[in-house]
Amino acid sequence: MSYRRDHRSSRSALLDDLGSLEEGSIRSASYSNGIDDNDNEKAMDTLHDRVSFLKRLTGDIHEEVESHNRMLDRMGNAMDSSRGFLSGTIDRFKMVFDKKSNKRTCKLAMYFVVGFFVLYFMIRTLLYFLYG
Repeated sequence: MSYRRDHRSSRSALLDDLGSLEEGSIRSASYSNGIDDNDNEKAMDTLHDRVSFLKRLTGDIHEEVESHNRMLDRMGNAMDSSRGFLSGTIDRFKMVFDKKSNKRTCKLAMYFVVGFFVLYFMIRTLLYFLYG
């Protein structure tokens, strides 16, 4: 059984140094551990910086989402109030159009408005061509 442990440990030692052999340099075990610790510290610092950056970024995203949710809630409330206003206006128009005499009055007012716009655009076009 100890033979297997020794075999595994020597095998892992060979495979651990395989990366350094591929780089073209052979390092001693103590020198390699010192560099690995230094590299690990640098990697930990880099990782810590990245994690703190991501934490700040997610905090900013959370604040942005919260502000958008508040804005959407205000917009929804405004839409509900305008819906109530428009439904009241539509109800008043229905009351006006229920009687036949009111329909005639509304049609007459509509003709005057349309006639006014037609005259306005005709005069505007005429003045454009005359004084261009």
